[in-house]
Amino acid sequence: MRYFIIAGEASGDIHGAALIDAIKQHDSEAQVEFLGGDLMAQSACHAPLIHYRDMAFMGFIEVIKHLGSILGFMRRAKKAMTAHRPDALILIDYPSFNLKMAKWAKGQDIPVFYFISPKVWAWKEYRVKDIKRYVTRMFSILPFETAFYRKHDYEVEYVGNPTVKEIQQAIGTMRPVDQFRSDNGLDPAKPIIAIVPGSREKEIRDNLPTMLAAALDHSDCQPVIAGAPSIDNSIYEKLMTKFQVPVLHDQTFELVHNARVALVTSGTATLETALLGTPQVACYRMNGSEQLYKFYSRLIKGKYVTLPNLIADEPIIPELLIHQCTVESVDSWLDRLLDDSDERRNMLAGYKRMQAILTTKDCATTTAQRIIEELNGNKR
Repeated sequence: MRYFIIAGEASGDIHGAALIDAIKQHDSEAQVEFLGGDLMAQSACHAPLIHYRDMAFMGFIEVIKHLGSILGFMRRAKKAMTAHRPDALILIDYPSFNLKMAKWAKGQDIPVFYFISPKVWAWKEYRVKDIKRYVTRMFSILPFETAFYRKHDYEVEYVGNPTVKEIQQAIGTMRPVDQFRSDNGLDPAKPIIAIVPGSREKEIRDNLPTMLAAALDHSDCQPVIAGAPSIDNSIYEKLMTKFQVPVLHDQTFELVHNARVALVTSGTATLETALLGTPQVACYRMNGSEQLYKFYSRLIKGKYVTLPNLIADEPIIPELLIHQCTVESVDSWLDRLLDDSDERRNMLAGYKRMQAILTTKDCATTTAQRIIEELNGNKR
């Protein structure tokens, strides 16, 4: 069968590659066209129609400035689908672009499958109407999304979370902790405070100074920064105040796994940290304004913002957001989590409850099976 897949971001390229591999395992004659990146190209054995890096426009202003390019990408995708007539269009997150493509494909009688739901439960809930109207089946990687969509009279399937498998594989290849410390010139005796300040420069500038100041208050520990792939060390060095702190690149999982506590910028890293079994404090300072906090509180729905808390539907980890993220509040949580305290034990127990909810399903394999089953059923 013929498949057309659209992934507009680096994370979508990772999930898209895994999905292509899974489709090929169950459909040996699969023909795949796609918008995506290098990983998907390796799995499909040919280049993308459009590379995601050419589509990576963030924010309203950027989108408006490049609207002509975006519309051009849509025209190219539609032209390719018209020429090759895929049996299925598979969309991966990236809702502003993908929901428009879903509407067009629905009008062409092309079945539309969505792998990894947009975060409509957090913002832009109105998009659910388009999803119900244009998407044949939705496959979710977050278990709480099934209940959210059910409230909107739309059934979605939870197919497992890719981070579970990713972390399991990473743990299996890690060095002994003594070797990790030795290889990186770390003190063999001092507990590590892992600092994971984000992957974008603005995130790092907003969060790292507060995280560092709190960590450096604990002279019996050693703070170590997880360096983001695209960020030069000079960015971190400019933000260091009292003394230089080690920055480790391409070792984030190992760093966090070997840390006593982690300070983590809110995002997927909070889920990764929970699955690695390290107690953490979720930090997201931005400009620290209480007015900004109130604005986002009205905009974002739900009791929690971090994935461990959302998945378990309970406050497993502390969420120190915007004006709440101060050196004093972070330091207070470090005091408790560095010790063998009730807070530490409760957090680790919460991680186990969260893992049980996530299950060990392979999301790419499950999704590929469901899509192929649906298409074969339609052909009967």
